[in-house]
Amino acid sequence: MGRRVTPGPPAEEVEGAGGVRGEDAFDVAALDRWLRAAAPAPDAAALGDGLPEVRQFSGGASNLTYLLRYPERDLILRRPPPGAKAASAHDLAREFHVQQALRPAFPYVPRVLALNHGEPGPLGGDCYVMERIEGTILRARVPPELGLDAPAARRLCESVVDRLVDLHAVDPAAAGLADLGRGAGYVGRQVEGWSARYRAARTPRAPSFERVMRWLAAHQPDDVATCVIHNDYRFDNVVLAPEDPQRIVGILDWEMATLGDPLMDLGGALAYWVEAGDDRVMQSLRRQPTHLPGMLTRAEVVARYADKTGRPIDDWAFYEVFGLFRLAVIAQQIYRRYHLGETRNPAFKRYWIAVRYLDWRARRALRGRATRGERAARRASAGSGPTHS
Repeated sequence: MGRRVTPGPPAEEVEGAGGVRGEDAFDVAALDRWLRAAAPAPDAAALGDGLPEVRQFSGGASNLTYLLRYPERDLILRRPPPGAKAASAHDLAREFHVQQALRPAFPYVPRVLALNHGEPGPLGGDCYVMERIEGTILRARVPPELGLDAPAARRLCESVVDRLVDLHAVDPAAAGLADLGRGAGYVGRQVEGWSARYRAARTPRAPSFERVMRWLAAHQPDDVATCVIHNDYRFDNVVLAPEDPQRIVGILDWEMATLGDPLMDLGGALAYWVEAGDDRVMQSLRRQPTHLPGMLTRAEVVARYADKTGRPIDDWAFYEVFGLFRLAVIAQQIYRRYHLGETRNPAFKRYWIAVRYLDWRARRALRGRATRGERAARRASAGSGPTHS
């Protein structure tokens, strides 16, 4: 039996990589033998001699992510939790093939090296290895040494929006991804699916969200397009160049990528976008530095996206409300696990408060839309009224 990885001190050079949890340990020698045989020959040769040092990233609930620190290079290992089936959220073969197909058209995708699928393999199930993109990932607090002043923050923010525009411009058929999604009707499927998930995850403290769900069902627009969408586009999935924190060198976490409506992707991204003028509760939910001086507001992001794509956005309210609702469902699903005792992570204890707040915020967006609509109707009525000579 090969050496099994055991918990150890964190790898100081890579943020978030620490000791491996006991239940997530595996046979490092078996993985190393498989990787050297399965990876392209130049990549296998570049590993150097010896086994890798293995560390585990703390984030992520659906799949496990490890750092493989070889003498000459760092790689990333992805695998499902022990006992998980390969379907649904744990479909690593799909995740591998999406990145493999997309990278030639969108070079910010990590390069994948080797996949084990459908065989026991070195870890007893599916897994894959990809390159680690070296760089900085911004989270709630920006390291002061980055020197991200207001002009630099604005340029970075514009780059983040522009890379999403680039992704949405990829031709799915040319990239070999024409069968990634289910085609037209994406908006309707998302409204129906996320509504069903919320009702299934609701707990006693959770709001009903029925008003929001009814409104979404009644006001859903047709798909504006069908393109490759990321489905979890956030600052903490963007890698910045080590020497230039305004330049994006990688975009991570393609687990939920699919073919869908680009404005739904933008709406989902902006649900996480907390700006400086938001209230204290919204500020407490912030997980990325979009509040800093120079960062674009949500309205400015929408305007830049519309300008860069040439796609008019006549009624943003639907996508705003859907993004808030989708985020609430995600939070409620996590809180339900805590409520049922399936996890005791104290960070999840008050997620129900966030869910109630997001319900209030979504309903406020509905009221604002109705008020704007009433004003527009009054203006139209006044303009079409009788004239007197």
